[in-house]
Amino acid sequence: MTNPTIGIIGGSGLYDMAELTDREEKTIATPFGAPSGPYVIGTLRGKRVAFLPRHGVGHRLLPSELNYRANIYGMKVLGVERILSASAVGSLKMEYKPLDIVIPDQFFDRTKGRISTFFGNGIVAHVAFAHPLCHDLSAIAADAAQKVGATVHRGGTYVNMEGPQFSTLAESRLYRSWGMDIIGMTNLQEAKLAREAEICYATIALVTDYDCWHPDHDSVTVDLIIANLMQNAATAQQTIAAAVETLSAARTCACKDALSPASSPRRRSYQSRRRRIWRRSLGGISVRVLGVLGVLGVLKVLKVLKVLKVLKVLEVLEVLGVLAVREWFRRLCRA
Repeated sequence: MTNPTIGIIGGSGLYDMAELTDREEKTIATPFGAPSGPYVIGTLRGKRVAFLPRHGVGHRLLPSELNYRANIYGMKVLGVERILSASAVGSLKMEYKPLDIVIPDQFFDRTKGRISTFFGNGIVAHVAFAHPLCHDLSAIAADAAQKVGATVHRGGTYVNMEGPQFSTLAESRLYRSWGMDIIGMTNLQEAKLAREAEICYATIALVTDYDCWHPDHDSVTVDLIIANLMQNAATAQQTIAAAVETLSAARTCACKDALSPASSPRRRSYQSRRRRIWRRSLGGISVRVLGVLGVLGVLKVLKVLKVLKVLKVLEVLEVLGVLAVREWFRRLCRA
């Protein structure tokens, strides 16, 4: 069997993919601890996929307890290049009704201290995140949702709150005044880590109810929310299956080169920031880079540095830094 190149993360209510065939479970140990559970590898509409229920079997993990790094790392190790993430959300706008699907294109962070990077401890990397979700994959997800008959809203901002408590009325009203669209507890950290891992990521946000700003919010019953969750889960399965069927092998988006400065749409600004970082700490990644390149590489670099001006030197070190970070990440995934 071929390795899965498509990952599926199931949110509240979505703990399985009924259409999956040729199933096998795979437990992955990571340097960041255990993922939410074993990955279910199978075939969906003729393509190999990896499915992971975000909160674990039986919904045993709170949003703040999730090991986001381990979950995305496991996907990377399996060979996943695209992730479709289903997420239950509350609506902050009257037009986003329960049972609707929103494919957001922005996030707003209201979490507190969650770890959302693979880097640190001597390895420094900065990725562009102005556009946090993959445009190409999001468009495919929106088209798939429309194809299965769902009411779809393209674009919008997902407020990622800490939880597990829901919003206060004051918070909910404030988010609305800011122009936010939906509210959830999980997807931002996944999107950040997927970007660092150069994996395309799209959120399929499934509206269960209106947030507490709505005048009829207090009349919503638990039974109604559970019924909406179950109906949303069925719609999510159909949407994800239709999206998987559409996906081709080749990626042409910038996500696949997220660790490269050239992938940023604002390259000059990005390179300027990188140069400032290098000026402050040329002994950081550059030293590690030289160690990776070996003695021969050191001699060649030193020869080049003699004839380059200061800015050109910094550009060379910048490119070498990107190569070193990528090599570090690849070795980490092979460990």
